[in-house]
Amino acid sequence: MINFNCFALSAVDDSVAETTQKAQAFFSRDNLIELFNEAVKWTADKIFQIILSLILWKVGKHIMKWLLKICSKALERAGFENGVIKFINSVLRFVCYAVMVMMVLDILGFQTASLIAVFGSAALALSMSLQGSLANFAGGILIMIFHPFRVGDYIVSGGCEGTVVSIDMLYTKLKTIDNRVVMMPNGALSNSNIVNVGVEGIRRLDMQIGIGYGSDVTKAKKLLREILENYPSIDKEKEINVIVKSLDASCVTIETRAWVSQDAYWDTRFILFERFKQVFDENGIEIPFNQLDVTLKQ
Repeated sequence: MINFNCFALSAVDDSVAETTQKAQAFFSRDNLIELFNEAVKWTADKIFQIILSLILWKVGKHIMKWLLKICSKALERAGFENGVIKFINSVLRFVCYAVMVMMVLDILGFQTASLIAVFGSAALALSMSLQGSLANFAGGILIMIFHPFRVGDYIVSGGCEGTVVSIDMLYTKLKTIDNRVVMMPNGALSNSNIVNVGVEGIRRLDMQIGIGYGSDVTKAKKLLREILENYPSIDKEKEINVIVKSLDASCVTIETRAWVSQDAYWDTRFILFERFKQVFDENGIEIPFNQLDVTLKQ
């Protein structure tokens, strides 16, 4: 019977012996002296290029600091947020260092074309694997640059609405009226319609209520107007409208339009609906409900 363990141990011993032999040859006195002489020769041959590279690196760092300072001041005067300024400075610093490294390697005689190809391929592969995150990142930059909304604004987008709590690089955090937190991807926000309700601090309150065809429309409109004119949260300086919007199948739809502050919008809406119902009941104005008449034939 063949003993495979013996063959395995023999192969391992041969490999260890070969590795040890190569290491001893590399660190031998003659080889180290030869490597040192080659390094000295290369340095002597490239002394001018090395000095030029050091000068280029030193001058390049000063130019980079000067560019970053000018860029930061220009962005601050333009009203950009600190997060955008830091991001742009980081990108500019990375580009400057990359250009300086490529120039130094080119001066020293290295082939930079192959390095650029390798880094380009790596960047392409990374961007493909992080496509969703990069889209959110780019969306965050666009939001911070163009300011479609700010922290504290009430926005509506993509079926979600709420007050903007924070704007990060990848996500924007909203708080809904029922105190839920919604994390919206910046990529989706930047590519969708955004309704900024709270940018002006005041919002139009549109409300609809239906009354029966047998009720007095003029009286109903008068009662609704009185309620709106006497409610404290309604802005009296702006126009209040009470109109007949449509004649529907089972009711006459009346719409009210008034202006209210953003903070009081939802509370005012809920309270006014309740008040409309109470006043209509007190004055005998019917609020119909959908019903179906069925006739049976014998």
